[in-house]
Amino acid sequence: MYLLFSQFHIEYIMKLHFIFLFLLISGTSRSQNINQDSAWFRDNYYKIEKAIPMRDGVKLFTSIYVPKDSTEKHPILMERTPYNCAPYGPDAFRDFWNGFDRYYLREGYIMVIQDVRGRWMSEGKFVDVRPFIKEKKPTDTDESTDAYDAIDWLVKNIPGNNGNVGVKGISYPGFYAGMAAASGHPALKAVSPQAPVTDWFRGDDFHHNGAFFYMDAFDFYVAGGFGRPHPFPVEQEPPMPDLYTSKDNYQFYLQQGADKNLLKMAGDSIAFFRELYVHPNEDAWWKARNARVAQYHTKPAILVTGGLFDAEDCYGAWNLYKAIRTQSPETKIQLVMGPWYHGQWKDADGTHLGNINFGSNTSITYQNQIELPFFNYYLKGKNDPALAGATIFFSGENTWRKFDSWPTTRASVVKFYLREKNGISTEPPPGENSYDEYTSDPAHPVPYTEDIHFNRTREYMTDDQRFASRRPDVLTYQTPLLKEDLTIGGPVIADLRCSITTTDADFVVKIIDVFPDSLSYQRVDIYSVNEPEKIYPMGGYQMLVRGEIFRGKFRNGFEKPEPFRPGKPETVRFSLTDVAHTFKKGHRLMIQIQSSWFPLSDRNPQKFTDIYTCDDTDFQKSTIRILRDRLNATAILLPVISGKPE
Repeated sequence: MYLLFSQFHIEYIMKLHFIFLFLLISGTSRSQNINQDSAWFRDNYYKIEKAIPMRDGVKLFTSIYVPKDSTEKHPILMERTPYNCAPYGPDAFRDFWNGFDRYYLREGYIMVIQDVRGRWMSEGKFVDVRPFIKEKKPTDTDESTDAYDAIDWLVKNIPGNNGNVGVKGISYPGFYAGMAAASGHPALKAVSPQAPVTDWFRGDDFHHNGAFFYMDAFDFYVAGGFGRPHPFPVEQEPPMPDLYTSKDNYQFYLQQGADKNLLKMAGDSIAFFRELYVHPNEDAWWKARNARVAQYHTKPAILVTGGLFDAEDCYGAWNLYKAIRTQSPETKIQLVMGPWYHGQWKDADGTHLGNINFGSNTSITYQNQIELPFFNYYLKGKNDPALAGATIFFSGENTWRKFDSWPTTRASVVKFYLREKNGISTEPPPGENSYDEYTSDPAHPVPYTEDIHFNRTREYMTDDQRFASRRPDVLTYQTPLLKEDLTIGGPVIADLRCSITTTDADFVVKIIDVFPDSLSYQRVDIYSVNEPEKIYPMGGYQMLVRGEIFRGKFRNGFEKPEPFRPGKPETVRFSLTDVAHTFKKGHRLMIQIQSSWFPLSDRNPQKFTDIYTCDDTDFQKSTIRILRDRLNATAILLPVISGKPE
C-alpha cells in the first residue's frame, strides 16, 4: 500500500509540475505575443473617430481603424453595438490583438465599430430591438437605415477601402448584423449574425415559449444597469448599487416572491424592463420586435453562427437561419452550429463545456476554416471555402457533419412514447387510464442546477441531471441500454397529454444522455491555476442535451392565453430548440418532465392570471398528471438520422 500510495503522489506531483511549467511558459509566450501584436497594430494602423450623420441628422459615433499600407485596397469589417466602441480617443486602440480579430488585422481589414443610436457617444434615442419598418417613408429610420447610412459614408470617405463591406456581431450586435443585412446597401457583401437576438418572446434571453426568464432580465436590465437611461454623450457609466440580498440566486429570487416585487426594485426608469410586464402575451408590440420580419430578399451572403449549448441565444441562430431560407430563398446562406456556450467560437479554447469534452478545439476549427475564409472570399476575392449549407457539430460522437440545408431531409421523425415503469418505447402504450403524477409546489420549485450559484451558469446546458432525477416532482423515463448509436438532428416536439388540478402550469421537458455506469475520464484544465485537475464521476452522468419550458396557458396560441379545465385531459404540444447529438451504443435516452425550472424562469402561480401582476397569495400547489395510455399517449418526437457521418 505504501509503495502504491507513494507512486500515486509522485505521479501527481510530476503532473502538477508539468501543468505549472506549461502555464509559466505559455503565459510568458502569450504576454510577449500580446506586446508584439499591440506594437504591430499601432505601427501598421491608424485610428479615425467620426460622428457619422444619419438621414435624419442624428450622428452616430464610430471608431475606424485603417491600415497604413497603401499598396492595396482594403475591405471594411464592421460591428454595430449597444455595448460601446471604447476605448475613446484617437490614440486609444481597441485590443483586437487579444482575440480572434487579430487575424483580420493581419489580413489588412479596415475595422469599424459603431455605437448604435442612443447609446454611449451616439446621438438619438435608444430603442431595444428597434422594430424594422417594412414600408419606409424617406424620413423613416430604423436599424437597417442606420446601417445603410453608415456603410454609405464609410465606402465614400475612408481612404484605401476596396468598396466591399462585411458586418458581424455576437448576441445583441448579432441583431444589428441581421438588420444591416436587411439594409440593401450594394457595398454590403457578407454578413455574419452570431447568436443573434431574434425573438425575445419565443426563445431568446428573456422569454422561452412565453415563460419569463427573469433572472437574466433582471440581472441585465436592472442590476447590471443596461436599461438605465443616460445623457448623451457618455464614455463610461457610474457603478450600479448592489441590489442582491443573497449570493444564492435560488434563495434571492424565491425571497422576492411574485414577479411584481422585482418590478418595484427596478423603479420607474428602466423602460424596457417595465415594458416586459405590460406585454405578457405575444401582442403587436412583441411581433414588431421579431427580427425575422426584416429578412426578405436579403442581398448579402449570410453566415449564421451559433452554439448548441448557448444559454442566451440558442433559439436565435437556428431560427434566423430558417427564416432567411424560407423568406429569401435566393440568398446565399450558410449555418454553422458548434458545441459552444455563448460566444465560445471566438475564444481560444473550444475543447469542452463543463464536464463534457468535444475531442478537439472546435473554436479554432471555426475561426480558421469557416469564418475568416468566408469573409476573405466575399470581401477580398480569395479562394472559395466551399462551405456546406449547414455545418453542424454533433455532440456525443464529437463529429462535424455537413448538410445541404437545415433541418436535413435525412432525418425521420420518430415518436418515443412514455411507457409504464418509467420506460420509453417507439411502440404506443396499451390499456386505459394510465398516468404518472407529481405535485408541483411553487414554494419549492425545481432548481435548474444542483450547485449554489450567484450568476446564471453557462454550463447548465450540459449539466448532470441526477440531482433532478432524485426529486419526487420530476418524472423520469429512460430506454434500455442502446444496442446501436442513436443520432438525432433537428427540432424536437414534445407532445404531452396531461391533466392538472389547477387552471395553469408550466411544463419543462429535458432530453438527456445517460452515460454508462462504467464510464470515467478526467480533464486537466490548463487554464485553471486554482483547480489544475478536475475529476468528476462520469459513470452514470445524465448529460442535458436539450431542455425547454412552456407556459401552459399558451398551448392554443401565444396571443390569447386560455385556462386549463381542472382534471380534464389537455394537449400541450411545443417545440424544443433544435438538437444535434448522438447517443452512443451502451448509453440510454432519458426524458424528464417537471413544472418549474428555477430561477431560470419565473414561477407559475398555477392559477390562470396575469403572472406579472399577481400576488404572493395566488401561488398554489398543483397535481400534474402525464397521461400515457392508448387514447392519451404522451410522446416526444425526435428527428432520427440514419447512417454514419459523411
